[in-house]
Amino acid sequence: MSAVATKTLLEVRGLEVEYGRVRAVDGVDLDIASGEILGLAGESGCGKSTVANAIMQILRPPAHIVGGSIRFEGEDLTGKSNEELRRFRWRNVSMVFQSAMNALNPVMRVGDQFVDMMQAHERISKHRAIVRAGELLELVGMDKQRVRSYPHELSGGMRQRVIIAMALALSPELIILDEPTTALDVVVQREILQEVEALKHDFGFAVLFITHDLSLLLEFADRIAIMYAGEIVETGPAATLAESPLHPYTQGLLQSFPPLTGPRVKLNGIAGAPPDLREPPAGCRFHPRCPYCAPENAALYLRQTTERPRLREITAGHFVACHLVDA
Repeated sequence: MSAVATKTLLEVRGLEVEYGRVRAVDGVDLDIASGEILGLAGESGCGKSTVANAIMQILRPPAHIVGGSIRFEGEDLTGKSNEELRRFRWRNVSMVFQSAMNALNPVMRVGDQFVDMMQAHERISKHRAIVRAGELLELVGMDKQRVRSYPHELSGGMRQRVIIAMALALSPELIILDEPTTALDVVVQREILQEVEALKHDFGFAVLFITHDLSLLLEFADRIAIMYAGEIVETGPAATLAESPLHPYTQGLLQSFPPLTGPRVKLNGIAGAPPDLREPPAGCRFHPRCPYCAPENAALYLRQTTERPRLREITAGHFVACHLVDA
């Protein structure tokens, strides 16, 4: 894994997003440095994709940002006009959407879809766009002649590579990958992740990698942020979270997948279900599922059930929002 640059590329502070009256993202803080891979993990419905859509400023009604700031290289995106955002997307930040391999137009050749995307953002001839599309396909390990293929002529892994190639077309500084390996077998998953890592090394872009599979991030990411019920509950270097996770939710996620080496161990899932965000629990939102939340410890239990924990730095770069750590 390459060394992480120190220049802050993206800075999210106090981000709040609501769907009608339901707050799906509640006070999220994130930083991504130039050239860094940041993993964002958590159960389905915790707000990961909403954070990504807010960064790209593509939230659809009834979703809307109600608080916080999203700064890219110091400029707040929440105040930009539609035209400014159109120029920003794909050129500065691009996104590979969830289930992206099914997002290609089934009645258009792959090359024509590249042409449409490129001509929407810059002045380029159709011939030059097709040539560029072939070059991009070769970058992601495909034959450039595939520009003439229709999506149904490609496998799932090849379609995913096409979408990643599109995301690279305008040389963005940040690429958001939202569950990019969903529905792919593990061999193709690894091939695509290795391809992304090699491309990052060659081109120097940063990556926000969103997934519910924490085991993937431990190998792939420089830093990891754990999200639960609309909040970030723990963030730190991938190696730190693998060796010494402090939040019970992070610990539960790590115990939910089998190790590839060593003796067989019993897997312990996380009991219960995520809360209904229409009426989230008071205090720590994880406390109804937390194995360490018990009335026997009255003082701690009172804090867990009434006081919302805040992220604080425990060791260098390792932040946790948990009353257990305070205790």
